Amino acid sequence: MPPKLTDAQRAAALAKAAEARKVRAEMKELLRTGSLTLSEVFERAETDEIVAGTKINAVLVSLPGLGKIKSKRLMEEHGIAENRRIRGLGVRQRETLLELFS
Repeated sequence: MPPKLTDAQRAAALAKAAEARKVRAEMKELLRTGSLTLSEVFERAETDEIVAGTKINAVLVSLPGLGKIKSKRLMEEHGIAENRRIRGLGVRQRETLLELFS
């Protein structure tokens, strides 16, 4: 059963969630247009909790020339779990992705 929240707590949680969605959507759009690189996303993840909590699959799908199928295949090839988030990537996984997309 979910915790009982006051109206103020609920409103704060909704605002926080909306902000997170907005940040992720902006990041994915910048990736799509090529204004942001994968290495820049990884750098942002060091300091930004919202970016760090983004699923790596969502990031890969946003890269130009990479759709759902190719990104899924790529993740399977390199042993990256489907539900993995940026902060959960191993050093080797990170390096491999950067080599592929730099």
